[in-house]
Amino acid sequence: MTRPDYSAVWPRGRSTSLSVPDTALHTNLEISAQRYPDKPCLVYYDARYSYRQVLEQVQALAGFLQHDCGVSKGDRVLLYMQNSPQFVLAYYAILRADAVVVPVNPMNRADELQHYIRDTEASVIVYGQELHEHIATLGRNAPAHKLVAAYHDYLPASGTDLAVPEVVATSAKSVPGHGVVLWQQALAKQRVPLPSTVTPADLAVMPYTSGTTGHPKGCMHTHRSTMYNTVSPAVWYDAGNQDAVYLGVLPFFHVTGMEGVMNSAIYLGATTVIMTRWDRVVAAQCIERYRVGRLALIAAMVVDLLAMPDLADFDLSSISRVSGGGAAMPEAVAAKLHRDFGLTYLEGYGMSEVMAPTHINPEQHPKRQCLGIPIFDVDARIIDPATLQEVAQGEVGEIIVHGPQLMQGYWNNPQATADVFIQLDGKHFLRTGDLGRMDEEGYYFMVDRLKRMINASGYKVWPAEVETMLYAHPAVLEACVVGVVDEKRGETVKAWIVLQEHSRGKVTEQELLAWCREKMASYKAPKIVAFTDALPKTSSGKVLWRTLG
Repeated sequence: MTRPDYSAVWPRGRSTSLSVPDTALHTNLEISAQRYPDKPCLVYYDARYSYRQVLEQVQALAGFLQHDCGVSKGDRVLLYMQNSPQFVLAYYAILRADAVVVPVNPMNRADELQHYIRDTEASVIVYGQELHEHIATLGRNAPAHKLVAAYHDYLPASGTDLAVPEVVATSAKSVPGHGVVLWQQALAKQRVPLPSTVTPADLAVMPYTSGTTGHPKGCMHTHRSTMYNTVSPAVWYDAGNQDAVYLGVLPFFHVTGMEGVMNSAIYLGATTVIMTRWDRVVAAQCIERYRVGRLALIAAMVVDLLAMPDLADFDLSSISRVSGGGAAMPEAVAAKLHRDFGLTYLEGYGMSEVMAPTHINPEQHPKRQCLGIPIFDVDARIIDPATLQEVAQGEVGEIIVHGPQLMQGYWNNPQATADVFIQLDGKHFLRTGDLGRMDEEGYYFMVDRLKRMINASGYKVWPAEVETMLYAHPAVLEACVVGVVDEKRGETVKAWIVLQEHSRGKVTEQELLAWCREKMASYKAPKIVAFTDALPKTSSGKVLWRTLG
């Protein structure tokens, strides 16, 4: 089949292939610190941290992990924290210790955290102090070494006029428990890390994604595959602009915020203005104060920002790009963004299995509500999910991708790895599970999801995982989780429940919703519960989830 010709829309001056450094990911920080030692690397509610300061603390923490926690090459270390300077420092310290970063969504609770600990066999976890109760609940099942950070430690000593979230305003406190060390205590030891021996082929980052089995799976990424999508968005958009200023509000634990903001900015030697929580007023103040040019925002954030009554009072003229993904930008909002600011929301497409983008809209030739075109060195195709044969242009099928950013496979799960990869024309392709179509110019558009994933405000929710957790409730006999349209979140989570006979008429929807909020991350906890006498099923016993709404 003839491949699309992108020469007319390809970013000007960019090659179609990308050369990336053949070095470990943490060397990007070391090189930027040599080049721009006194330049702000991170800005946090008016506190500024230079590249020199960041590197010094990364090295001290890496030494602490090695000498005091026994971290060795290839060990997995859990990073359970919200956006903050400490997240960045811990991320690069884990890499500098030759270990593997396992980013964990800070909205996960103790029951969910246990799977990550068991699956990775991690003996070290770095986390925010507001999450300590979830670690304490695990007792002896928690990792042996626990490094606790208080975000308050990185606020400016002189204070700030920005509205600081409560979780950031809480000062450091003593945290009880065996193996617990406070962040500042670890830094004070001033340990010197051992020489690094990792190669680009060694594992670097292992984000978890879920699937139809109901258990999250670790996506194994090497320094090389992570480096690729660290560099690719930086070159696609900025082509080496070390003076760029990014707004770091998308979660760093997620591959979009991690690669497209945190890692790309450090590779460039640029500055990241970090926000722990989204706040449209603080975002506008930071954009004006620090001349932020690069905004990576989900659609809901753009909607909220544009709805701000006094938005015109802020000087937002520094913004040169607004990009994101996860959910399509509503047409009316995209039109308002363009009308009021002359900006086009640039959408992209990717997933944990490829460390974020495989597709991005060209900045000079974007299309709305579109995934974009395959970026450097990516071969993307659309196939019939049953026959695995390519479909004709314009027809709907499953998106598959091949490129340097593909994961090695799923950690400890060879069957799942075998299921997600196929060979086509002698290449190793990842089956994305997403249904899409390609227009006459080769742009990709999302149509539906082959998998049952629910997209709630940009967060991926996997029904099978939520169903597995619902079955832990003593009153639940059967459960089926589906996504339903939600005006604010795009989609929200609804659970259809068949109660145990002894619980019928005794357990209410509100009681079950409250239980879910205690046991699950807020984004995946069902917002709607509906009781039914029976779930619709096929003759073989499979639940007809598509018939439920």
